[in-house]
Amino acid sequence: MGIQSTGIGSNLDVNSLITKLMQVESQPLTALAKKEASYQAKLTAYGTLSGAMSSFQSSLSSLSNLASFQNLSASSSDSSVLSATTSSSATAGSYNVNVTKLAQAQTISSAGQAATNTPIGSGTSSTISIQFGTVSGGSLSSGVYTGATFTQDATQALAEITIDSTNNTLQGIRDAINAANKGVNASIVGDGNPTNPYHLVLSSSKTGITSSLNISVTGDATLQSLLNYNPGGTQNLTEVTTGQNAALTINGIAITSASNSVTGAIQGATISLSKVGTSALSLSNNTSGVQASVNSFVKAYNDLQTTLKSLTGYDSATKRGSILQGDASAVGLQNQIRSLLNTAVNGLGGGLTTLSTIGVSIQKDGTMAVDASKLSTALNTKFSDFAGLFATAGKASDSLINFSGSSTATKQGTYGVNITALASQGSLTGDLDLTAGNVTISANTKIKFTVDSSVATVSIAEGNYTASQFAALLQSTVNGNTTLSAAGVKIAASITGSGFLKLTSDTYGSSSNVILEDVSGTSLSNITGTVTTGTGGSNVIGTINGQAATGSGQILTGSTGTNAEGLSLLINGGTTGDRGTVYFSRGFASQLSTFLSSAVSSSGSISSSKDAINQNLKSIDKEKQTLNSRLYDVEARYRAQFTALDRIISNLNNTSAFLTQQLNALNNSNS
Repeated sequence: MGIQSTGIGSNLDVNSLITKLMQVESQPLTALAKKEASYQAKLTAYGTLSGAMSSFQSSLSSLSNLASFQNLSASSSDSSVLSATTSSSATAGSYNVNVTKLAQAQTISSAGQAATNTPIGSGTSSTISIQFGTVSGGSLSSGVYTGATFTQDATQALAEITIDSTNNTLQGIRDAINAANKGVNASIVGDGNPTNPYHLVLSSSKTGITSSLNISVTGDATLQSLLNYNPGGTQNLTEVTTGQNAALTINGIAITSASNSVTGAIQGATISLSKVGTSALSLSNNTSGVQASVNSFVKAYNDLQTTLKSLTGYDSATKRGSILQGDASAVGLQNQIRSLLNTAVNGLGGGLTTLSTIGVSIQKDGTMAVDASKLSTALNTKFSDFAGLFATAGKASDSLINFSGSSTATKQGTYGVNITALASQGSLTGDLDLTAGNVTISANTKIKFTVDSSVATVSIAEGNYTASQFAALLQSTVNGNTTLSAAGVKIAASITGSGFLKLTSDTYGSSSNVILEDVSGTSLSNITGTVTTGTGGSNVIGTINGQAATGSGQILTGSTGTNAEGLSLLINGGTTGDRGTVYFSRGFASQLSTFLSSAVSSSGSISSSKDAINQNLKSIDKEKQTLNSRLYDVEARYRAQFTALDRIISNLNNTSAFLTQQLNALNNSNS
């Protein structure tokens, strides 16, 4: 069959005819494209809405944070002398502070050495033991004490560093001490002496008189002669700087502090001392910070309303609705936000339960406005109630009950608290009078300690101790054990009025206890007598709103299924019986933040709407594929039909031409 071009035989513009026919056939495809564009525009709009809500949620972070209302602002008239920070327990007040001494750490220096990398001693494995404590009495001359005594501080753990042939140089000892990170800083200082210029300089990591050093070395004699240092005895190092407490007065009351960071002098405040001098210190409510946060909240809300209006509104000038006009998700979110803001919160027993009470109101156009004067008055007269208006907060009428937390199930409300039994700490009390004579600890003494649920074998330093010295040694040694400290457990060791050793766990509750066990033949009979197992602690027992609550240590938590479910209270002592009232509130910022988190989450209404649109887009894509396949077949059929038509017409034209030719020939022959 010869090559043909459709339309040549018929003189029809077949391509134009097919194009016009296909335009008609393709109208459903055009409709799908318009629908697809509309869905894509909605996806973009939902993305804009989600971003606007996330921005609004970010503006709530300060107002939903309880610390914004609890921590006071601290200002110093001379910041070069001191500065201060506050916690939730601080109260407003003005103080005059006069700093006469800054705290400093003790520094001691070894005798000069010829080199920093020459081995010291034989390399025999040795242990440097460093105690921290107080040097008292006697006199100090040229860095050496005479007639002084050293008393160990039981709250600071014993530091032990191993020295052997791998590190028995001045540099090695320095690096080993620093690597141990046990509360001592080591450095090497050269004084320019032509023979022995290099000194090992040790200083306590902590300032104050209770952090002075007492160093003993077991093992190599040369190391002993270099490093043994007892302010009340042999002193092979000399003191360069004496440990000193900070001294100051606050409103005329004398204060001492082991650190230049002074805590406890003013309740809830930490004062950081920088130099000797006088400064006024003012602690005041964070009114300016909260005011700024409220204004930011109002602006962010109005920005969200602007976005919502642009996405859901109607333009009367163009008589066109926005892309999400009437959209159930967008309008629903807008209505829910407005509903939350128009519903009063429970508050914390004060008068602030609605935004209008602080001068914030919603206008007819849906935007917010702030009455600056009313807001300022509320901040200055009812600041303590602001936390309940905006954040998730709790407040107890009893000063020894603290709001510790809540769950999503905790209902706003007022709850009565009744305590049946207070929590207690586990402890072990021996029955041997240690004050009758010195406590003798032989070499290689080890005791297995179980503190709460943590177990560790502890080596006790050899020596003769008074009862109080031994209690201090035992407390610092146990609390310095890496296994126990890593588990976050501690003990307090003391001597009772009967001379018995008492070991008390730092924690409260039924898991709190102290148990001792002999190791390697150690005899506990010389330490605790016949007692090796302590009495376990107990959990707090009580009710919240008349319903039994769950106790864990000092924490009392509302039980599942009650309005107080998840409400956690720290019962910090006091008495049994009726303990007053706890107010619990979910403020506006907290409620909005929770709602917005849900709204923009993967399971929220915006994501659900976007998922539905994406499903529709997938359906459209399938429809387009099906339609394109059908149109391809339709066009092929049209071309086949026009090709057939073209052939028929071409054949007819050929026949017509032949007949015309024959008729013309007949006519010519007859003439």
